[in-house]
Amino acid sequence: MTTHNVPSPAQGLPPQDEDRAFFGHPKGLQTLFATEFWERYSFYGMRGLLVLFLTDTAAHHGLGLSQEAGNSFYGIYNSLVYLMAVPGGWIADRVWGARRSVLWGGIIIALGHYVMAIPTSATAFLGLGLIVLGTGLLKPNISAQVGGLYHEHDKRRDAGFTVFYMAINMGAFLAPLTAGWVGQHINYHLGFGCAAIGMTFAVVWYVVQGKHLGTVGLRPPKPITPPELARSLRMGAAIVVVVLAIVLGWMAITEWSVSAFADGLAAPIIATPFVYFGYLFSRGGLRPEERPKLLAFVAFFVGATVFWMIYDQSGSQLNLFAADKTDLHIFGWEMPSVWLQSANPFYIMVFAPIFAWMWQRLGDRAPRTSVKFAIALVVIGCSFFVMSIAGKDATPTHRVSIAFLAVAYLLQTIGELCLSPVGLSVTTQLAPPRFAGQMLGLWFLATATGNALNVYVTKLSTTMSDFSYFLSLGLVAAAIGVLVFLAAPVINRLMGDVR
Repeated sequence: MTTHNVPSPAQGLPPQDEDRAFFGHPKGLQTLFATEFWERYSFYGMRGLLVLFLTDTAAHHGLGLSQEAGNSFYGIYNSLVYLMAVPGGWIADRVWGARRSVLWGGIIIALGHYVMAIPTSATAFLGLGLIVLGTGLLKPNISAQVGGLYHEHDKRRDAGFTVFYMAINMGAFLAPLTAGWVGQHINYHLGFGCAAIGMTFAVVWYVVQGKHLGTVGLRPPKPITPPELARSLRMGAAIVVVVLAIVLGWMAITEWSVSAFADGLAAPIIATPFVYFGYLFSRGGLRPEERPKLLAFVAFFVGATVFWMIYDQSGSQLNLFAADKTDLHIFGWEMPSVWLQSANPFYIMVFAPIFAWMWQRLGDRAPRTSVKFAIALVVIGCSFFVMSIAGKDATPTHRVSIAFLAVAYLLQTIGELCLSPVGLSVTTQLAPPRFAGQMLGLWFLATATGNALNVYVTKLSTTMSDFSYFLSLGLVAAAIGVLVFLAAPVINRLMGDVR
């Protein structure tokens, strides 16, 4: 049976519930798996180097910014990447469809990485601007196509998203070991060039293997009308002007300009979800049965925002902690600090199959999404409790054991596996059909909001001890997790038959 928000299979392809060609899942998942693998390779290859590049000295081909400015810029860059998922989802829903949106997003991302490989500071920032635009088109819409491969109540859905999540982490694992090592030990721009090659592989694979997706994502669910198109073109022109202003702002590379730029953009990004949810509830034309589900999604959105605020400090605050305050010697050999960025994806590859098997084995006895979110928030809070212990004694002259970061990343991985794959899945189920792509954009907007909060939050690390900083944030996350657990019965009623 084909539901109203899942495209029918293309002529000649097996029905979705009979297509089990890729480890028991539809063969189209193989196409999206490999595309996401290389896209994430490019993203994490560059991201693992970004804060190091920003804060390294000019003698080592860095920009020489302070750690405070580097953390702030890293936070606002990450935030913009995920913020652009909202217009990217709208473009797929109303204009291009998910299939074409992913293709053009991939091409723009690849171009951005190639521009970053040119050894000047200005081209590095221009390339980052292109990556922001391209990721906004690609990220929500490739996930929406994963959801489109399954019927609404297909029991393989959560497992399918977990398999897809493996692709993300396989790419993220390989990137710091290769592109990260090249960037940190040879030249940052060569590392960015490795990311460019990875993104080229992603685009080529997506084009060649797109036939396995059938009709999924070929057409927008709610095509735009001519009057709406005219208004949208005006809005699009305004967005282009804003993005160009952002890129020009990035290219004014001074300590003050970077900090002021990040501070100025963070506040409106934090306000964006309030505006967007307000629009959906007041003017989104929601049916009575859709409102409770959207309200439940708001609760998940808040929890995800706090989770990603802490989780994404792995590339900034924890990355710098690894480089400056961690003893990286193993049996007399000093490991590159950027390799620790592979710890989390390594854990994912080990534990994701176990979690996927566990959720599938438990079936209806598995905890509902609300409880999984509560667990995730408590566990990621515990990861910062571990870092508070490390931070109590760590200084640049007294480095602490690598075991602290290893345990912290393990706890974050457990939390991630309770939240991120099921978050993607529940979003596709709670979404009103005509807002499918935009709701995936809203899911990624939680990451944008968390990173925008980090622009301000990470500044506290300059006025607080490492012990106080990590402990305070850990307590905030754990407390919110407890609140979500207590509110779970109410959230479950709002979700209806969605688990």
